Amino acid sequence: MENIFNNTQVAFEIKTDSELNRAYYLFEMIKRESLVKIGTSLTKLALATHLPIEGIIRATVFDHFCGGVTEDDCKKVIDKMYSKNVHTILDYSVEGKEEEAVFDEALNKTIEIIKRAKNEKSIPFAVFKPTGLGRLEIYQMVTEGKSLSDSEQVEWNKVVNRYEKVSIAAYENNVPLMIDAEETWMQKAADEVIESMMEKYNKEKPIVYGTLQLYRTDRFDYLKALHKRAKEKGFYIGMKLVRGAYMEKERERAQKMGYKDPICADKAATDKMYNDVLTYMVENISDMSVYNGTHNEDSSYLLMDLIAKNGLAKNDTRIWFGQLYGMSDHISYNLAALGYNVSKYLPFGPVRDVMPYLIRRAEENTSVAGQTSRELNLLRTERKRRGLD
Repeated sequence: MENIFNNTQVAFEIKTDSELNRAYYLFEMIKRESLVKIGTSLTKLALATHLPIEGIIRATVFDHFCGGVTEDDCKKVIDKMYSKNVHTILDYSVEGKEEEAVFDEALNKTIEIIKRAKNEKSIPFAVFKPTGLGRLEIYQMVTEGKSLSDSEQVEWNKVVNRYEKVSIAAYENNVPLMIDAEETWMQKAADEVIESMMEKYNKEKPIVYGTLQLYRTDRFDYLKALHKRAKEKGFYIGMKLVRGAYMEKERERAQKMGYKDPICADKAATDKMYNDVLTYMVENISDMSVYNGTHNEDSSYLLMDLIAKNGLAKNDTRIWFGQLYGMSDHISYNLAALGYNVSKYLPFGPVRDVMPYLIRRAEENTSVAGQTSRELNLLRTERKRRGLD
């Protein structure tokens, strides 16, 4: 297939020269693992000691990877991307807080986004993380089948009730809702709640979407079993596909606790798993919808090919491509220019509260082989084309 992802003029058309330069120098820093480690340690220390560093963070890493502090703050970015047919998924990215009031705030924020998305074509989905609505430990206890105390049962009931409230809002406003995946030791509990929401609210079409982390060896079997249950019970499946975000943590825990590593042996095995599941979903598109959440060019080409081979329209509403804001613009904007459904995850939230997300982004870019080098090469090419290099 013709290489459509090397057109940097289309990829970076909405970036000003100063934004392009900022991105270039940011990724130059991120490629140096030692700088990332030092920078994240100093940032954590500064935040813990309440040093006034929000302004520096806002002007650099925050504005590259995030849309703003509030939903309204994101409007300029949303409109700018949508001018090139790239949609937005507003992602309230406050992480690491485990308080009932914070979980309720995340629930209310997600419902607000659903209501906003109902009237804005630029926002096709809403999203939340399972641990945004409940403690990881309570998910883990339910996953492991442990007996819950009375207070723990009340706590878990509140978690399930939050899923119910947000799913009802998604259904009533006709806005698809994606639910992210997290660590294996808590995911079974989340999967079971998500499936129960699918069974209730996906009777006519996919509204509730789960997420498959396809570096896991068991996810294809899980999907096929879910597909069988869905056909028997008469509901549609919605799934976001990703490769995965917790590999080091998963491997370390498996080794430490003496159970089989749940992660594919290597990248080749993960790529095969991802592409096999993507193929399965498109070939069964009458029963399901797929969100192709990847920065991988080969998987993007594969989906383009599957759409053509199965006689589907490029803008079939059951099929979406997605990337993170601040990354892989060469995939997002070139696909959008050809008429495919494309969206960017756009994180937002108070600078201090979003820092755990930003630190994770920097660490992942450092650890994923080739990711940062690819971004730099593309940015370098565009800077040269504009005469900035």
